[in-house]
Amino acid sequence: MDVLWRAAPRTAEEILAEVGPAQNWQEGTVKSLLNRLLRKKAVHAERDGRRYLYTPLLTREQYVQQESKGLLDRLFGGRVAPLVAHFSEQRKLSKKDIAELRKLLKELDDEQR
Repeated sequence: MDVLWRAAPRTAEEILAEVGPAQNWQEGTVKSLLNRLLRKKAVHAERDGRRYLYTPLLTREQYVQQESKGLLDRLFGGRVAPLVAHFSEQRKLSKKDIAELRKLLKELDDEQR
């Protein structure tokens, strides 16, 4: 999706050329991912001769919101606290992370008053 947000429309071959070497992905991997994104209605494909041109249908913000909600629902029953607890157990939170979480909690608490 990052490739498409930077410049669209793009062909599968152009996407592969940009992400393939860094991710060690083959053409089939990119096409499978594009098909999944088509089913999720995250991208649109338009025929251009013998190839397809892919364009994002969602902004980055919309996509992150959709994916994070799905992750939260699937893995943590839609609750944020178990997610944060999981990450704090698996990966040490820095003082900066903790300060940012405290600030966020204070802002949320202030909004609910």
